[in-house]
Amino acid sequence: MPSRFQSFDDPADPAATRPRLAALRDELARRDLDGFVVPRADRWQNEYVAPCDERLAWLTGFTGSAGAAIVLADRAVLFVDGRYTLQAAEQVDPALFEIAHLTDTPPSDWIEANLPAGRRLGYDPWLHTVRGAEKLASACAQAGGTLVPVETNPLDAVWTDRPAPPRGPVVIHDTRHAGEAATDKLARLRGELAAGRLAALVVSDPHAVAWLFNIRGSDVAHTPLPLATAIVPADGRPSLHVDPGKIEPAVREALAGLADLPGPDAFEPDLARLAATGATIRIDDATGADAIARIVTAAGGQVSRGADPIALMKAVKNPTEIDGARAAHRRDGLALVRFLAWLDGACRDGVADGLPTEIDAVEALEQFRADSGLLEDVSFPTIAGAGPNGAIVHYRVTRRTNRRLALGELFLIDSGAQYVDGTTDVTRTVAIGPPSDEMRDRFTRVLKGHIAVARAVFPDGITGAQLDSLARMFLWAAGLDFDHGTGHGIGSYLSVHEGPARISKLGTTPLMRGMILSDEPGYYKTGAYGIRIENLLLVTEAPAVPGAEKPLNAFETLTLAPIDLRLVAADLMSADEIAWLDAYHARVRETLSPALDTTTRDWLAQATRPVAAFAGATT
Repeated sequence: MPSRFQSFDDPADPAATRPRLAALRDELARRDLDGFVVPRADRWQNEYVAPCDERLAWLTGFTGSAGAAIVLADRAVLFVDGRYTLQAAEQVDPALFEIAHLTDTPPSDWIEANLPAGRRLGYDPWLHTVRGAEKLASACAQAGGTLVPVETNPLDAVWTDRPAPPRGPVVIHDTRHAGEAATDKLARLRGELAAGRLAALVVSDPHAVAWLFNIRGSDVAHTPLPLATAIVPADGRPSLHVDPGKIEPAVREALAGLADLPGPDAFEPDLARLAATGATIRIDDATGADAIARIVTAAGGQVSRGADPIALMKAVKNPTEIDGARAAHRRDGLALVRFLAWLDGACRDGVADGLPTEIDAVEALEQFRADSGLLEDVSFPTIAGAGPNGAIVHYRVTRRTNRRLALGELFLIDSGAQYVDGTTDVTRTVAIGPPSDEMRDRFTRVLKGHIAVARAVFPDGITGAQLDSLARMFLWAAGLDFDHGTGHGIGSYLSVHEGPARISKLGTTPLMRGMILSDEPGYYKTGAYGIRIENLLLVTEAPAVPGAEKPLNAFETLTLAPIDLRLVAADLMSADEIAWLDAYHARVRETLSPALDTTTRDWLAQATRPVAAFAGATT
């Protein structure tokens, strides 16, 4: 059955970007600008953006979820991170755009080194955070140039067939899933504002708006967001700025008890009116547009830059959300097991007729999830990389790149689901036929790192940066590594990539009980294969440790799906690691088996055998 939630259409021909780039340059010249910054962003700094906000993809052909371009009169450069270097090389015309590493050579460094003195570089203040705009301005000044805010985006002026803004309906997220009434959340938030001596908070992140008011929507792909902004005063009635055409009468009645609903056009005058009183207004450093700070400052208000308090409140899941996450993962685990059993059978029985393709696998997994009757969406476009495609960290299969699975190769599939009670994200790497010794070595090193994180016991105050090296140390010992973070936060029927906590070299937020994070180390051999093992972990209270002098935390693994034992080199694992894997597989088997048919139950029993039994059967 074709996918309901993702497209396999090929990206635009890179040649199509040539006239678009020329048109943008003509428009910049008309506005007396010598260049322009094009981020992959909307005015809310969302990871997934509506088609009308895919400016970077339209201009360059690059369809990844993070990046930026700088266009000057005689040169242009595209910045992408390590996840997208291979993808960008395939999608972008190198005669038009140089490709730079977003981390090694950030746009600010490039501007400082390459913007000619005296030049005017334009930017759209609605598409950059305050901090991001400051970096650009400083870089321009160092180069002897000027950063110029534009009132209207010049790219939009030449994008003649730009899609219309989304109009997805706003729906109420019932408290039986949310676990806390919006009135109580607002009361907690007002307490945070009062403690910080803040007159108001601009809620610029739609995820935070959705969480705070217990609403969901469908304005962007894969995340149930209504594109909305709110202003919450420490004392007084909030205003929720959302397109009134998205609100049905019953929803309007429910929301009217919580906030005024003046519509998006009222946001700027409402904010300016509040700022004119001299109020100190918090703007989120992570998502607050530079344009918002400009409105506050111009009206005479004081900008308080810092974290939106909602981000941390939302990251710590309440008991109802935790129960929902466990239920969602049991449901998702059944779909995953049925899929893996299907894949194993298709690769064994389909040799004569041809093995499945990447698209076959994506569609099959989505159907197994949909069979639950509770699938709302996939939580991101499934990454299904066969052989060398698996080495592209955020690979997206298209009809042009669609590859058939092949014996002797690895297949990496990273996928997730949106259910009203929880969001999932899981990666498994599967051997298609007998794997090589190198594949088993690399897989086992990744597995050891995964287990090290999953087994970690740590005191309050420990951050993701302090745990990140646990996932890498066995790869480092062999001179290997991976160019992405080890883990990210997960929302509750919200974003599959949620801040502020993460397990990463840059993870500075302390991990707290109730947070859900991914554990996904990997290894990627360009042109050959990719390996990633990902489970979701819940931060919990650790079992009692005799003599402990401080509270300790641990992780509960939520994901339920077998790890391919054919890729495990048992001689590289310690007894404790083997015991963890055996116990995990036993839990998967005992939890899921009662709901499976006999054939799939038998497959799962074999796939979750103790490591010693499996190794003995294969020697």
